[in-house]
Amino acid sequence: MAAEHSVGFEPADRLAEDRESVRRRFWRKLKRVAAQLPFAEDLVAAYYCAFDRQTPRHVQASLLGAIAYFILPFDFIPDVMPVLGFTDDAAVLATAIRMVAGHITNEHRDAARAMLKRGVDDVEVDVEAA
Repeated sequence: MAAEHSVGFEPADRLAEDRESVRRRFWRKLKRVAAQLPFAEDLVAAYYCAFDRQTPRHVQASLLGAIAYFILPFDFIPDVMPVLGFTDDAAVLATAIRMVAGHITNEHRDAARAMLKRGVDDVEVDVEAA
């Protein structure tokens, strides 16, 4: 029965298992599309929560799945479509955040705001530094 609910999400599930690939690919895609994302702060806060060592594993798994869906080059609604392109990404992220909202702390949100204020272009895509 679980397969019925994950139709279309298998690539994101597989990608989410590779934390380092998610880390690298997240920053690359965010740099390309940040200006178009009305949910950028939530996305970056979710990222920081997902990679926080204090975050429980089940929460990390939920957030990494949503982040993996965001970074996939293909999804239900192509990201290159004006206005609609990121609606599916936003819906997946919003669902994951609702499920784990209590674990995304003020520190994660403050770090996201600070990073976005500094500018995404200044972020290094070095796995070791992230």
